[in-house]
Amino acid sequence: MRIFVLLSRVPYPLEKGDKLRAFHQIKELSKKNEIILCALNPNHKLDKQKAFRALQPYCRSINFLDLPWHGRVWNMLRAFFLGLPFQCGYFYNRTAARKVKQLIDEYRPGHIYCQLVRTVEYVKHLRGPKTLDYQDVFSYGMKRRLGKSPFYLRPFMRMEYKRLLAYEKKAFGLFDHKTIISYPDRNLIPHPGREQIHVIPNGVDHDYFSPRNDGKKYDLLFTGNMAYPPNVDAAEFLAREILPLVWQHRPGAKLTIAGASPDRRVTALKNKNISVSGWVEDIRDAYAGTRIFIAPMRIGTGLQNKLLEAMSMKIPAITTPLANDALLARAGTEILIGKDAGELADRIVRLLEDKDLHRKIAENGFAFVRKNYSWEDATEKLNRVFNVKNI
Repeated sequence: MRIFVLLSRVPYPLEKGDKLRAFHQIKELSKKNEIILCALNPNHKLDKQKAFRALQPYCRSINFLDLPWHGRVWNMLRAFFLGLPFQCGYFYNRTAARKVKQLIDEYRPGHIYCQLVRTVEYVKHLRGPKTLDYQDVFSYGMKRRLGKSPFYLRPFMRMEYKRLLAYEKKAFGLFDHKTIISYPDRNLIPHPGREQIHVIPNGVDHDYFSPRNDGKKYDLLFTGNMAYPPNVDAAEFLAREILPLVWQHRPGAKLTIAGASPDRRVTALKNKNISVSGWVEDIRDAYAGTRIFIAPMRIGTGLQNKLLEAMSMKIPAITTPLANDALLARAGTEILIGKDAGELADRIVRLLEDKDLHRKIAENGFAFVRKNYSWEDATEKLNRVFNVKNI
């Protein structure tokens, strides 16, 4: 089948969750299908040649559609007056929309696959089989961020939350099929037919993220896109509330925060026991250099790729109930869970001091992700969705 894939960002480099999901889905889908890739590009600093080379083996046609900054500002204003979510305006461009239609008319795909509600405006009026990947629930993620945002931003975020809520519901009826990353996310979609949404989880490249016996340079690691608000919140929570409790028992415990584009609030956390590395060329080096991986997520939605990667490298992981609701690992056996700073600090100290527990969680977590999370299996489910005929 020829599949037209429409993305809100170029899926390379893989420093964001939506890019990672798109890249590996394209890679796996290309084994049985012909891929026409169309990716919007709001990043004027993108190395297009490097991205093209990474994607070329999997696509018949690759199209990057630049979104100039002045157009984004205008279209966000337009979205405001039309009652659309701001991020739909941010990623919409009329010139790009004409190019999308032109490409679809030229290639006549058997299926159109759109990632995230940001892309819906481009295809909502087009005929033919279409699938929308909600991925996660933007509206609920916005709602969770409301209480932790500066007071002057809350009116805008509340407006965006309400608009996203309405838009996610409206988008449901515009597509033949819908997919999402986890069952907890599916249950948050504001539509009575939400059970029709297919759950397509993320996977992990187990050959790439495999165990290594490197020397351990630090005790704790947290990774992710460090400009993303849920990760910024988790980093501050870890450094300001969890670690002081750990230091009462292990004064020398060291944390590394690794990931692209660290927010100034993250870089401000640096001290003699906390390092902020920024972008890491090979994130496996960071995983291999730590004794424990922790993801103390308090806001956000979706499945945390960082947990899958760490566990695939046989690093024992600690997280919150919010993150594990999507992961579905067994608490106390495959992962350790803490509801607050005190519980999370306790889990850290236990893993640092109990070698048997450390080994048990590492080995069981490794077996869990190997069994339940692979890009091949997840994308085969997506293949089956595309081949369902609507009557």
